[in-house]
Amino acid sequence: MRILIVEDDAGLSRGITFTLEREGYQVECCSGYEQGLEKVQKSPPELILLDWNLPDGDGLELCKKIRDFSHVPILMITARDMEMDEVMCLECGADDYIAKPFSLAVLKARVSALSRRYNLGTGTGGILVSGDIHIDGAGMKAYKGDRALELSLTEFRLLKYFLENKNQVLLKEQILEYVWDMGGTFVEENTLTVNIGRLRRKLRADSSSPVYIKTIHGMGYLWEERHD
Repeated sequence: MRILIVEDDAGLSRGITFTLEREGYQVECCSGYEQGLEKVQKSPPELILLDWNLPDGDGLELCKKIRDFSHVPILMITARDMEMDEVMCLECGADDYIAKPFSLAVLKARVSALSRRYNLGTGTGGILVSGDIHIDGAGMKAYKGDRALELSLTEFRLLKYFLENKNQVLLKEQILEYVWDMGGTFVEENTLTVNIGRLRRKLRADSSSPVYIKTIHGMGYLWEERHD
């Protein structure tokens, strides 16, 4: 797996590179917004480690820009550790979030989990349909009617899991196990909630669109099959 690190702290970037290369990953580094965007556009990586604070721009804005054309897994790195900071990262399309200072062992575990999710999400599955929503599992593409949905890897895996289990209540623990592939380990409490909210908004193009994902309080979520 090819990983791009966009981080202006040279010491931290070297430490992460050394750790990940020992695990067999191919790692490339850059230190700024413009250079990072250029690398993603010219030679798309399979995973991005993206710092929030960059010398020539905002990492969150770069995350949103990448989401305009790619569902590559993005792990945000930041010195901010408030709950709202995590929510902001997820709302901008990041798949995961880690606050400095962090253990390289924890970072390695999160990268490994994102790597497994990427491999599980690509090249597998056929066509799944529910109402005006359909996904191409092999091509990792999702549509609402004729409109392509711009989804992150996490959102795509959520949608795929729901369509594979229509009209069944899925416990939060089941979703974490499938989507994050780590039984919820290292996943913050509101990560699932934020990603469900993002997916709901993308599925509801207008107020007349059906509400597919229902919250089952105290348990989890249910994808309600529509036959309108």
